[in-house]
Amino acid sequence: MSEEILVNVTPRETRVAVVENGMLQELHIERGWSRGVVGNIYKGKVQRVMPGMQAAFVDIGLERAAFLHAADIVKPAPVGNGDGEDTSLPATPTRPIAELLRDGQEIVVQVVKDPIGSKGARLTTQLSIPSRYLVLLPRTRVVGVSARIEDEVERARLKGILASLADSGGGHGYIVRTNAEGQPEEALAEDVAYLSRAWALINEKTAKARVGECVYEDLSLPLRAVRDLIRRDVEKVRVDSRETFERLRQFAAQYMPAVQAAASDDRAALDGKIEHYAGARPIFDMYGIEDEIQRALDKQVPLKSGGYLVIDQTEAMTTIDINTGSFLGQRNLEETVYRTNLEATHAVARQLRLRNLGGIIIIDFIDMTDPEHRRQVLRQLEKSLARDHARTTVYEFSPLGLVEMTRKRTTESLERQLSEPCHECGGRGMLKTPETVTYEIFREIVRQVRQFDAVRLLVMASPKVVARITDEESVAVAELEEFLGKSIRFQPDDQYAQEQFDVVLL
Repeated sequence: MSEEILVNVTPRETRVAVVENGMLQELHIERGWSRGVVGNIYKGKVQRVMPGMQAAFVDIGLERAAFLHAADIVKPAPVGNGDGEDTSLPATPTRPIAELLRDGQEIVVQVVKDPIGSKGARLTTQLSIPSRYLVLLPRTRVVGVSARIEDEVERARLKGILASLADSGGGHGYIVRTNAEGQPEEALAEDVAYLSRAWALINEKTAKARVGECVYEDLSLPLRAVRDLIRRDVEKVRVDSRETFERLRQFAAQYMPAVQAAASDDRAALDGKIEHYAGARPIFDMYGIEDEIQRALDKQVPLKSGGYLVIDQTEAMTTIDINTGSFLGQRNLEETVYRTNLEATHAVARQLRLRNLGGIIIIDFIDMTDPEHRRQVLRQLEKSLARDHARTTVYEFSPLGLVEMTRKRTTESLERQLSEPCHECGGRGMLKTPETVTYEIFREIVRQVRQFDAVRLLVMASPKVVARITDEESVAVAELEEFLGKSIRFQPDDQYAQEQFDVVLL
């Protein structure tokens, strides 16, 4: 599989696109005025302990107080060997929050989820610092290996290397990331040394820091892309900014000198994969990324067969509906439905990554009567999700034929980053019809006349509504004037939205 990473840099915005076989799979955006805070470590102060919620609100210097649950305060077991990315989760029962924190207490915390919507950031005291191949877990002795490394021999080799390196790195715990598969001991040792230096610096800054001060900030988006997204099958990283290109090469040479290139026998350094794009045409236009971004904001996603997906993102969950559309198939209805659902699994997996949809996701596949077809569709969905960087969990078909799944959410979705609620409809996605607004105006006229004394009335509304009233409802207006004994004049105004109007008493 061919994979490229494209980095587009402008003065106020940086965008990173992950392209696989010519198709956009992921888009990451960072704007100068609204950088995410996930991964940052702060010296905070407990504002309020809430025993009823087993949580506390902590001031870390952001606009809204952050949320810290008791389960994220309890330390993991001091010794252990984990098998997945979640080995740092608490190994002991959660104690009452009142026994763990008190109002006004200073505490060092890390952000695990950005503020989303009306909710503040989510915090943990279980600090972790990532590098290219490892994640440092300070003050623990956990040694874990990513569950995505499935080869048992390789898992044992990596655990053995980390067990010997852990003592030299200060006796901390580590999780081996997926990128570490096949890497030599020297590369892991360099990461251990880097993480040890980073942790020592954090301790120094923490001792001097004031409440609300950030003592560790994660890398900027281009550097995170090099650290986290580059795998062996990544052929090139193309950057359209000379300054950012130089920074990426320096970062790669300093922190990741032992990375192997795509060919197994080629020991080229990572910076050999990083190229400066100097073309006259914008890099995202060159690869068709801008068009893909626009399509990623649409509710409907077409399938090659003629079917389509309909994606609805709500506050509670995201729903995905699959339809056959114009796809008629060649054999019978069951086969047509099965083929459409199989094709949809690839599209669903891609859209989840591209749109960065997280939380609860409900997929409404087209009904299938054959149990084997259901198993094959579910298996194909899990296979299509395998390349997703975010952790996903897929459940069996429900009695209603729905597939429930979850995808870890740490930042806002692409739609929420690029869009805002419609000012016309208030975010409902629907407008009242001119007919509905017309009858609302009639009711408001009656209400105003009964409350206040007036000789005549002026109604100001959108041109579309006024045109309908004066044209199709002229008889109704005449009857209303006779009933009320008042003169009514309608005035169109382009400044009024379709649902807006004013009744003025003269």
